[in-house]
Amino acid sequence: MSSIPPEDIETQGHAGLLIGSLWSPPADPTWVAVIAHGYGEHIGRYQWVADRLTSDGAVVYAHDHIGHGRSEGERALIEDFEPVVDDLHLLVQRAHDDHPDLPLVLIGHSMGGMIAARYTQRHPDLLSATVLSGPVIGSWAATALADLDEIPPTPIDISTLSREPDVGRAYEEDELVWHGDFKRATLKALRSTIEAINVGGHLRVPTIWLHGEDDQLVPIDPSREGWAHIRPADGVAKSYPDARHEIFNETNREEVLDDVLGFVHAQIDA
Repeated sequence: MSSIPPEDIETQGHAGLLIGSLWSPPADPTWVAVIAHGYGEHIGRYQWVADRLTSDGAVVYAHDHIGHGRSEGERALIEDFEPVVDDLHLLVQRAHDDHPDLPLVLIGHSMGGMIAARYTQRHPDLLSATVLSGPVIGSWAATALADLDEIPPTPIDISTLSREPDVGRAYEEDELVWHGDFKRATLKALRSTIEAINVGGHLRVPTIWLHGEDDQLVPIDPSREGWAHIRPADGVAKSYPDARHEIFNETNREEVLDDVLGFVHAQIDA
């Protein structure tokens, strides 16, 4: 599978310029994907995912959230995620306006899964399906750090990302990844958004929840409890034994993307 370099795109977000990527398939697109990345990372880490999606006929849109990657803003500082959902809506609207006749699928990983879940609660109308990968929903123990007088150093153990060692090494060497500590305001905002999702009602869009069973960063049980709060009537859930947090970068990533595409086509081909 050949790798297609993306085109840079820009969006004026609520607190600065958002730099994003647009991947086009080799032929006319048959569906649209919008990706929301996780905490501290950036959309450039999703080239492999974009390759699989474009090979399947998708045109793929994404941007770095405020304070992340190439976008503007203080690094890893998000004081309220509702405006971040608004930023994502600008991107989804753009994708829809560019391809008004194509089904649109939202894909979110980790913190991006939280953002995608909240987006799906607030803006179901443009979505044909949602994919949640290791989403921060239900509860997340790390947010308790916000209650401490002093937040201790919180480096990510790169071995928790994937059983594939190269994934952790690349993450560690990536200058666009935030390698610093959690910020109190971000932790509080994460907790508030998780709570908002818990009381926000069941999703009204076909959604699949995917999680690694050996995820030490976003443990599966609290996320599964969050899924129970929002799962739509036709929701699908699948977990992967021994898989760690970044299931799109895991040793069984082909299986995971096969599951994503199988679910997507069950919705858009109907």
